[in-house]
Amino acid sequence: MTDHIVSSFDADLQALGDKLAEMGGLCEKLVGESIEALLRRDIPLAKRVIEWDRSIDRLQHEIEENGILTIAKRAPVAIDLREVVAALRIANDLERIGDLAKNIAKRVVALEGQFQPPKLAGGVAHIADLTLAQLKEVLDAYTQRDERRAMEVWKRDGDIDALYNSLFRELLTYMMEDPRNIGFCAHLLFCAKNIERIGDHATNVAETVYYLVHGEAVTDERPKGDLASAAISLD
Repeated sequence: MTDHIVSSFDADLQALGDKLAEMGGLCEKLVGESIEALLRRDIPLAKRVIEWDRSIDRLQHEIEENGILTIAKRAPVAIDLREVVAALRIANDLERIGDLAKNIAKRVVALEGQFQPPKLAGGVAHIADLTLAQLKEVLDAYTQRDERRAMEVWKRDGDIDALYNSLFRELLTYMMEDPRNIGFCAHLLFCAKNIERIGDHATNVAETVYYLVHGEAVTDERPKGDLASAAISLD
């Protein structure tokens, strides 16, 4: 490759990286604010999150188009090809994270006017804090091409699963104790499931960072928490 072609390819990769960084930052914002809207019962904020999801969809589409065009024009190989493929994979996971944040926000809107017992959202706040930390950590690991940090996120995926299952049982108990809790707790369960799935997508990103650095997939089985509630689907 001539110096001009190399320089052009580097510019293409930089553009992909810039858009992915913008998308990642927006995802962190949307997840955080969807949880804030839930805990504060802030309907206007929830509606803004729903609208902002369109920006994530737009960025994912632009990254996909640019990535495919880069492969077609430059025919990259080895680490260069992995850079493009990794960007496409991560953009896909971030788009799904945006959708899950939007789903949480929609639940907040649906809760308007319903009976909402105090303090029941505390468990959701706990799992949300851990999941947001995982998301931020894995995006930083990608930026720094730090496979070690990415795999630490991967290893902690089971912690989120365990918290979700604990919360699942707790909310079921509240519903059995007082029928007035059923509607609110059901919405919280859907929100908690969406948060747990955000954690799964953060783990996907960690596996992509590993692939980017090593050129091969993670072969170990993902650590998982107790799956006693898996028989009941909240999707």
